[in-house]
This record gives sequence, C-alpha cells and structure tokens, in this order.
Amino acid sequence: MTIAKTFAAAAMALFVAAPAFAQDLTPVGTWQTASGESRYSVSYCGDGTQLCAKLTWLRKDARKPENVALLNQLVVNGAKPVAENKWRGTVNYEGNSVSGSVTLVTEDRMKLQGCQLIACKSVEFVRI
Repeated sequence: MTIAKTFAAAAMALFVAAPAFAQDLTPVGTWQTASGESRYSVSYCGDGTQLCAKLTWLRKDARKPENVALLNQLVVNGAKPVAENKWRGTVNYEGNSVSGSVTLVTEDRMKLQGCQLIACKSVEFVRI
C-alpha cells in the first residue's frame, strides 16, 4: 500500500469515527460574559461530546450571595449536542436551574439562552 493510500485510509477512519455532531469550532477554553462580570472554564465531559462549564471568577459588583454560591461549581453539566456547535441541557444561573442551550457562534463568541416558564434570557460570552 502506498503512503498516499495509507494516509487516505487513516483519514477516512478518523472521519467515520468522529461523533455524530463533529465540531469545526471548539468551545473548550476560558470565557467571560460580554459585560465582563463573570468568567467560566468550558470543557467537554461525559462521553466527550457533552459540554460542562464551571464558574471560576466574579467581578466585585457581581458577588451576590446566589452567584458566590456557584463559584467554582459546574453551572452547565452534561449538556448534550443537538446540532453542530449547539448543546442543550440545564443551566444554573443566579441561583436558578433553567433549561437552556449553548451555541458556539464563532471561535471567539458563544451564546447561552435559558428559559424558566415563560421568562427567557440570553447571555453573550467572549473567549479570553
């Protein structure tokens, strides 16, 4: 087998083994809200396709009791991929657990949307 055929076979094997919702972009890294009030460490978890996020830092004026209680805790745990660059799961935000989705818009911009009953909120994040 030639080197080119071996390389092509290896590339095809990696493509076939990729998760159903392979990401061109990665959400893994450190993010902060566009307002700069909080920072998060985002990683893959669970089966390697699920998304987790830990609140790692709060600006002084954002240090409310409900936010401080979540510091160094997972605020997104095991959100499941539902489309390319989009995950859905439960989000802990300001002391409440809400159904939400995380969408990686670009390599450096992410959006979180969450709803509780009929009240919905959207938060923009930037990579730092």
